[in-house]
Amino acid sequence: MAVTACQGLGFIVSLIGVAGIIAATCMDQWSTQDLYNNPVTAVFNYQGLWRSCVRESSGFTECRGYFTLLGLPAMLQAVRALMIVGIVLGAISLLVSIFALKCIRIGSMEDSAKANMTLTSGIMFIISGLCAIVGVSVFANMLVTNFWMSTANMYTGMGGMVQTVQTRYTFGSALFVGWVAGGLTLIGGVMMCIACRGLAPEETNYKAVSYHASGHNVAYKPGGFKASTAFGPNSKNRKIYDGGARTEDEVQSHPSKYDYV
Repeated sequence: MAVTACQGLGFIVSLIGVAGIIAATCMDQWSTQDLYNNPVTAVFNYQGLWRSCVRESSGFTECRGYFTLLGLPAMLQAVRALMIVGIVLGAISLLVSIFALKCIRIGSMEDSAKANMTLTSGIMFIISGLCAIVGVSVFANMLVTNFWMSTANMYTGMGGMVQTVQTRYTFGSALFVGWVAGGLTLIGGVMMCIACRGLAPEETNYKAVSYHASGHNVAYKPGGFKASTAFGPNSKNRKIYDGGARTEDEVQSHPSKYDYV
């Protein structure tokens, strides 16, 4: 019961995390304009991975996509790639984990196969969450670097006495959504890996070796012997062998017809 609950909870947490990664990738508020000490308040700029938008004080919003690929910064393209890889891995993991759920029976699938599928989906969820966290962190580091460079350039005129107007960008809401979603996907993957240990069947079958001691010559035969019914004219000479071992003195004190073969 605890294994099923852990697996189901891990699946739900991972599902929410993957949905958050998709939402963060599609959002436009990856970087928003810093309004601190900015005299221009009629226009508000914000940017995403795929387009940049301008919102005026009247409420009108205009967005323009990035119609170039080679002209974009390399870091932005790397963040795009990481988020897409995270989404693809998360989608595949969700598909695999659905068939791996213990509460769902598909044909004659064994528990060992479900355990392997659960472990595979858990590892893929962990990689997906790491891709999202790394991608968001790289973009955040790029924002911090550009912010302080823009701040330094604002006070370069006349020995820092004249402040020039420059647009600075700070963290947007999409970054926080991406961090939380990546963490949830990572936690869900860890829970799936933990549930895999409980789904794996325990090895309870042991290979026994039955042997029959005949005098001084001991012959070993793998497998067991079929027990006889001990009824009939030769019932006194028949033995029932259950795989147990006897000492040599016992064999010699109770001879049987097998001793003379």
